Amino acid sequence: MKEVRLGIVGVGGMGSNHAGSVLAGKIRRAKLAAVCDIDPKRMEKYDAGVKRFADSAALLRSGEVDAVLVATPHYAHTTVGIDALKNGVHVLLEKPISVHKADCERVIAAHTANPKLVFAAMFNQRTDPHYQKVRALVQGGELGRMTRVNWIITNWFRTQAYYDSGGWRATWQGEGGGVLLNQCPHNLDLLQWICGMPVRMRAFCHLGKWHRIEVEDEVTAYFEYADGATGVFITSTGEAPGTNRLEICGERGKVIVENGQIRFVRNTTSMIEFSRTAHGGFATPETWNVEIPVQGGGGQHVEILQNFVDAILDGTPLIAPAAEGIRSVELANAMQLSALTGETVPLPLDGAAFEARLQGLIRASTFKKAAAADGPLADLSNTFNTNK
Repeated sequence: MKEVRLGIVGVGGMGSNHAGSVLAGKIRRAKLAAVCDIDPKRMEKYDAGVKRFADSAALLRSGEVDAVLVATPHYAHTTVGIDALKNGVHVLLEKPISVHKADCERVIAAHTANPKLVFAAMFNQRTDPHYQKVRALVQGGELGRMTRVNWIITNWFRTQAYYDSGGWRATWQGEGGGVLLNQCPHNLDLLQWICGMPVRMRAFCHLGKWHRIEVEDEVTAYFEYADGATGVFITSTGEAPGTNRLEICGERGKVIVENGQIRFVRNTTSMIEFSRTAHGGFATPETWNVEIPVQGGGGQHVEILQNFVDAILDGTPLIAPAAEGIRSVELANAMQLSALTGETVPLPLDGAAFEARLQGLIRASTFKKAAAADGPLADLSNTFNTNK
């Protein structure tokens, strides 16, 4: 194979952006071979060289594609992903890879049964050089033992018009959650990618606090790691101006990512050892201000899609293997469950138990969306919330 014939399932906002990247020649050795959407009007702009399908099952069995990018509403990530893997088609899933942990396990199991297929996730913020640098600092031991992580990520502001633009948005049945399942999968993925997974969580999720929706649009969570480190995660789609500040502290210093910059204040000695041995009660370790150079802005969605194609054709390691996507979903589910029960939730999460609770929320819902159908497609090119 010299070229990947790509199909895109769901050509709404994100799907149409991805299709545009391929058609513009931004993805080397990739051809847009087919599109699929339940709304035929969304496929009218594609020329006759791009096959059109109203049903994903037909596309996957057509023999027209080698790989698919799934950019549907969230629940279909699981069903379409599983169907593609069972039919020998490489898969790139938009975030989140599923709505809840149990569905993540199902789609991952489908890939385990077909391990030769490439199975990737659209965690485009892993390409951001700021987060790559911070991960290298933490994983490489430059901070020593991690003691605390705080992320305030409230610049995901969304208007009521955004939520009204699609009947599936911000409902338990259509999306399975709000800010945690739509905007914050990126941040939750980065959080676990850099710092690892906590072992317990207590969260407060406000449902429809700032918008006419039935799911969370403001969240404050506290969590603990196995080695005693703690964390706080704060997010909202109802705060403007918002903040995007990641702060990680360790025994050897502190690193802050904010406004497109990395600040690293490094202790010349371990603060834990200094505290044990210093004679003065108010003494503090000497610090250095370390310059962390960052070049480029990262390729974002285009880089992930190119990496997917390269993995298929050349065996290039994936930037974001889809199997790792279960972790961000688990963090989101744990926050939701903690808020619903008013209790601290241990991790790993019981995926089946959470699925049952989510199904209960869907059955009990009486919420009616103002939008009867999906609204016009929006330009999403400036909504990716990179660290600039």
